[in-house]
Amino acid sequence: MWRLKVADGGNDSFIYSTNNFVGRQIWEFDPHYGTPEELAEVEAARENFWKNRYQVQASSDLLWRMQFLREKKNFKQTIAQVKVEDGEEITKETATTAVRRSAHFFSALQASDGHWPAENAGPLFFLPPLVFCLYITRHLDTVLPREYRKEILRYLYCHQNEDGGWGFHIEGHSTMFCTTFSYICMRILGEGPDGGKDSACARGRKWIRDHGGVAFIPSWGKTWLSILGLFDWSGCNPMPPEFWFFPSFLPMHPGRMFCHCRMVYMPMSYLYGRRFVGPITPLILELRQELFLQPYNEINWKKVRHLCAKEDLYYPHSLIQDLMWDSLYICTEPLLTHWPFNKLREKALEVTMKLIHYEDENSRYITIGCIQKSLCMLACWAENPNGDYFKKHLARIPDYIWVAEDGMTMQSFGSQAWDTSFALQALIACNMTNEIGTILKKGHEFIKESQVKENPSGDFKSMFRHISKGSWTFSDQDNGWQISDGTAEGLKCCLLLSMMPPEIVGMKMESEQLFDAVNILLSLQCKNGGLAVWEPTGAPKWLELLNPTEFFANVVLEHEYVECSASSIQALELFKKLYPGHRMNEINNFITNVVRFIEDVQMSDGSWYGNWGSCFIYGTWFSLGGLAAAGKTYHNCLAIRRGVEFLLKSQSDDGGWGESWVSCPKEKYIPLEGNRSNLVQTAWALMGLLHSGQAERDPTPLHRAAKLLINYQMEDGDFPQQEVTGVFMKNCMLHYANYRNIFPLWALAEYVRWVPLP
Repeated sequence: MWRLKVADGGNDSFIYSTNNFVGRQIWEFDPHYGTPEELAEVEAARENFWKNRYQVQASSDLLWRMQFLREKKNFKQTIAQVKVEDGEEITKETATTAVRRSAHFFSALQASDGHWPAENAGPLFFLPPLVFCLYITRHLDTVLPREYRKEILRYLYCHQNEDGGWGFHIEGHSTMFCTTFSYICMRILGEGPDGGKDSACARGRKWIRDHGGVAFIPSWGKTWLSILGLFDWSGCNPMPPEFWFFPSFLPMHPGRMFCHCRMVYMPMSYLYGRRFVGPITPLILELRQELFLQPYNEINWKKVRHLCAKEDLYYPHSLIQDLMWDSLYICTEPLLTHWPFNKLREKALEVTMKLIHYEDENSRYITIGCIQKSLCMLACWAENPNGDYFKKHLARIPDYIWVAEDGMTMQSFGSQAWDTSFALQALIACNMTNEIGTILKKGHEFIKESQVKENPSGDFKSMFRHISKGSWTFSDQDNGWQISDGTAEGLKCCLLLSMMPPEIVGMKMESEQLFDAVNILLSLQCKNGGLAVWEPTGAPKWLELLNPTEFFANVVLEHEYVECSASSIQALELFKKLYPGHRMNEINNFITNVVRFIEDVQMSDGSWYGNWGSCFIYGTWFSLGGLAAAGKTYHNCLAIRRGVEFLLKSQSDDGGWGESWVSCPKEKYIPLEGNRSNLVQTAWALMGLLHSGQAERDPTPLHRAAKLLINYQMEDGDFPQQEVTGVFMKNCMLHYANYRNIFPLWALAEYVRWVPLP
C-alpha cells in the first residue's frame, strides 16, 4: 500500500538539505502496510474515479488524506452538518458551524512538519520525459519498480480522452504532443502495440496516425524524440549552446530570458549541441514503424522542422521567426559542427554544463521545475554516466512523484509553501485560536523554516540569478527559487501571527528576516509598477515574437502580474503598520506605483486577467484585495466599482460563480458550460466582493454565495473536487488539490467576519 512520508531525507548519501528536509513529501510503497479494509477503501476510490473520469478529470487526492485521517486517531467529524433551505435566512450560528466543521477537517490534514501536502500536477507532458530519461540511462527498473509502473499506467489510462488521445492537460482536448508522449511511455513501461486498458495503446496510435503521425509533434516533442532515437536531430530547429556566450549588452542575452524558459533550453541546447541520442533498442525500432506514416529512412527531416499539428498550435511562429531558424539551420550550424569552429562548440558545451551544474547545486538537484529536472538529469548522465552529479539527481526524483486515486504522476515542483501560506490565512480568519492553536503554531514554524536564508552561491549575477535571501519559494526551502507572490503571502502569515499570543502560535519571526522579505518584494518591482514572479523584467517586449514553443504564450520574458502585485500591496501595507520606521518612503512609492499598474491593466469589462488561476475571477479577487489594502474604496476608486460590476453580473443563478479554463487561452471571460458554479471560484468572487465593501451596500449576493458553499459542504467537512482552477503560461491548467478546502473555508470565515448576520 502507498504511504506518504514527510520531512524525510532517507538514507541516500547523495541527498542533502538546507533545513533538514522541512516540506519534503515523498511516496513509498510498502507491501505490508494497510489492513484489508484500508486496501478496499483505496480500491473503491480508484474505481469511483475511473467511473467518473470524464465528468471530473482531477483527482480528489484521497490516498494521503485517508492515511493522515487514520493516523490522526481516525479523525471523525463531531460537529453536525448544516444546510440552508430555500427561503431560509443564514444565521451566524449556521455560518460559524460550517466554518468550524471545515477548519477542524482541514486541520486534521496538516503534516507533522506543519505544511499541507497536496497534488500539484495535471499537465500530461510532465511525467513521460522522466520515464524517457530513466529508460535511456537504464535506471527504469530501480527507480520505477513494478508498483510504480502500475500506477503510472493507471494515470495514463484514467486521463485518456474518449477519442483515444491525451490532452495538453487533464481537461484539455487531445494533442499530438501528449498523445505521442503517453503512447511511448506506455510502450516503455511494458504495454504492447495493442495493449493497455480498453485498448489504450491501439486507440492512442490510431489518433496519432489519423492526425498525420509524429512528424507533426511540436518542437519540444521533436527534441525528446531525437534524444530517444525516434527522430533525427536534423528535423529540429537549432538550439545552439553558443547562445550562452552572448554578451550582456544584447537584448537577447540569456540573463534577460524568463527563468523557466532559460532553464529548459539550457540542457536542451547541451543535448542538441552534442547531438545526443540514447541507445537504439528493439523497442525504439518498433516505435519508428508505429509512429510515422512513411518508412523512417525515407523521411525528409529538413521539411518536417516547422510542422505542428493544429490541435497543438496555440502560438504560431511568424515568418520572421522561421527565417531566423532557417538561417541558423542552413548557415550557422554547418559552420559550428566543422573545424575550426567546432572548437567553439566544444567550449560552448563546457560553459552550458557549468551553468547546469550551478543551477543543480543551488536547488539541491530539485531544479526549478519538473521539465527542467528530467533534462538536467539526462545532461548530467550524458556528461558522465557514473558521475556524482547524476547520482544526486536520482536522489531527488522522489520529490516529484505523486500518487492519488487516479495513479502516479509528476508534480510541477510542489506547492507546499504556497498552499500553507493560504491555509494559515484561512485558519487565522476563522477566529478559532482557542480550538486550533497547535495547528497555527506548527504552520507558523513551517513558514519560518521555509524562508530562504541565503542568496545563490558565489557570483550569482554572472550565473543569471537574482537575490533570493528573505524569499519564499513555491515549494520548500531546498528548491531555492524565490517568487514574489509566495514571498508576499509568507510575509503576511508571519506578520499576522506576530500579532497573536506567542504562547499559542509560537515566537514571531526575527525582524531582520522580515526586512529581507521586504527587500525581495521591492527588488521585483518593474518599471510599469507591477511585480514579476521570479526575476525583474528588463528585456524588450518584442523578444516574445521569438517564442520557440508552439503551445505556450509569454515564455521568453518575465512579465508583470496582477496577482503578485496585489499580494505585495497587502503584505507591505500590513508591514508598514507594524514596522513604520523601515524604508517607509520606498514602500509608499512602491505601493503607489503598484496601484497604478493594477488600475492600468484592468480589462474593458471591469475584470482583471489572472495568470496563475482561472482566470478573470481569480485576477479580480486579487486586484480588489490589493486596491482595498492600499486604501481604495468602492466610492473613491472607479477600478473597484468596475470590478464589482463584473463580479455581480457574472454571478450564476445558484448564487455561485463558474469560469471555464478556456477563458485563459482565449483571454476573455467564458462561463462554465450550463452556467454551473465552481466552489473555489465562488470563494474567490465572494472574497473579492467582501474586499470591496459589498456587505455595506447590498449583502444579498454574498448570502447567495455563502449558501452555495455551506450546502456543498460534505458530511465530514470536506468539499467536493470540481474543475481544475490553476493555470500557467495562458494555455495549461494545473491542479491544486488543496484549493477546494482552503478557499471555501477562507471565504466563509470572512463572510462571518464582515457580514452582519442574525
